[in-house]
Amino acid sequence: MTSVTAYLGLGSNLGDREGNLRRALSLMGEHGEIIAVSSVYETEPWGYAEQPSFLNMACGFRTRLSPRDLLTLAKDVESRLGRVPTVRYGPRTMDVDILLYGDLVVDTQDLQIPHPGIPERAFVLAPLAEIAPDVEHPVFKRTIGAMLEAAPGRETVAKLGPLAPWGAGGTA
Repeated sequence: MTSVTAYLGLGSNLGDREGNLRRALSLMGEHGEIIAVSSVYETEPWGYAEQPSFLNMACGFRTRLSPRDLLTLAKDVESRLGRVPTVRYGPRTMDVDILLYGDLVVDTQDLQIPHPGIPERAFVLAPLAEIAPDVEHPVFKRTIGAMLEAAPGRETVAKLGPLAPWGAGGTA
């Protein structure tokens, strides 16, 4: 399989949130190449308000993994960083979402690419637009930058700055 560029959204609101993001990037980097890393953004919780605020970011990930294998890796990284099932949209040590996988569209019961929440989630769009503003959403045929401009809640996403160095060969 040839390599493909996927874009991942990462989020944490429990424990050492920044450390969780660094560790997730390091673990992902063992299975592909991290080619872009956004700044870290602090955001209010979405979908379930009674929990701590999140640190969110996005990364570009060049991989030879299939979409299904990438999902398995994302779930493994979440588990290794201590994520345990709670209520839907509840607190978590780590959340790794596949936002885009090249221009592929997948719609199965347990895997949807592009991630269906992209258009209405400024906390996803802000970091993604920082590293991939001209990438076109394969369903809506609009750039990520244009989607951010139209996204509700942009004012609730606070850019904190770059993530401290996260691993050998990686830069923040």
